[in-house]
Amino acid sequence: MSYIFLQNYWWFLIALLGGLLVFLMFVQGANLQLGNRTFSDLQKRMVLNSTGRKWELTFTTLVTFGGAFFASFPLFYSTSFGGAYWVWVLLLLSFVFQAVAYEFQNKKENLIGVKGFRTALMVNGFLAPFLVGTAVGTFFTGSDFTVNKVAIADPASPVISTWGNSWHGLEALGQFHAVLLGCALVFLTCILGALYILNNIDDTQIHSQVRRTVKLCIVPFLAFFLCWLVILLVGVGYAVDEAGVVSLEKYKYLHNFLQMPAVLILFLVGVVLVLWGIFQGAFTQSRGGIWPAGIGTVLVVMAVFFIAGYNGTAYYPSCTDLQSSLTIRNSSSSQFTLQVMFWVSLLIPFVLAYIVYAWHQMDKKKITPDEISGTPHKY
Repeated sequence: MSYIFLQNYWWFLIALLGGLLVFLMFVQGANLQLGNRTFSDLQKRMVLNSTGRKWELTFTTLVTFGGAFFASFPLFYSTSFGGAYWVWVLLLLSFVFQAVAYEFQNKKENLIGVKGFRTALMVNGFLAPFLVGTAVGTFFTGSDFTVNKVAIADPASPVISTWGNSWHGLEALGQFHAVLLGCALVFLTCILGALYILNNIDDTQIHSQVRRTVKLCIVPFLAFFLCWLVILLVGVGYAVDEAGVVSLEKYKYLHNFLQMPAVLILFLVGVVLVLWGIFQGAFTQSRGGIWPAGIGTVLVVMAVFFIAGYNGTAYYPSCTDLQSSLTIRNSSSSQFTLQVMFWVSLLIPFVLAYIVYAWHQMDKKKITPDEISGTPHKY
């Protein structure tokens, strides 16, 4: 196994984990339904128990995604997590409040009451996908940092990566293109959440309301996503030559799609599956739209990661110093580390098989009002 193969392999796994994370954020999207005033308290508890079975999978995938990035591309981890830390702190805090809200909202004499905890879940439902989408958006817009690997030998200040402003990641909120992706992800997760509820809960009124949610989210989701995609394809990208020199290239990401036809096919198939799942949920009586939409989401996100990192592209560009931009060649772990982790990664199919089995067991029986009224362990 060559060093280049291992670097490409681990970027593939990062892309896969990113796709799975976005799909599993249907939990966040579904929790936005807690603000639906047409739902009774019992129906809201049905939604909570539906997402409560899956929220740990989302959080675990987020932690695994961050851990995999740290192990395989440590320079990105130290640059982004150490420089743009406010984005990641806010994201983790929202997930902490989510975990606390599930466990304590129905406890007697809790501090902020049931409505307070449900509001925390709704804040997480918006904030988590928005922050993740905006952070990924900076893979294409660039960030304000410099990298000096020689500084590691300086005993006075052994800091390799330096952030260029005091906003530490929050400046991404001023980058229109990155915010577009964040907004698109919010509406996508809202759609996925509605499709999941449709599949997982047996209640005709809930079905009617979540189908309405899908219809309401179609236009803003497509508007934000298509606007982001068009700007991406016609804009300037960050190209890397064989010597590792970074330069600006017009239509770079369009060129990546055309020069990697397999990735283009992956992207188009994913888009078609997402649209098919949305169509099923909004305009038919089918309750299985979550599956084509979920698989399509994973494929689209993987394709986005591929054009960000493959084909001589800087996946984390620097707006301050082009040559500080991170690529999968200059930011990865050593060949020995990647090779050891390669053998460990062969366990992933077994872990995924267990998740599928556990998912099937949890969802074998759909959630009904009677179950919420009679089950002793419920949220």
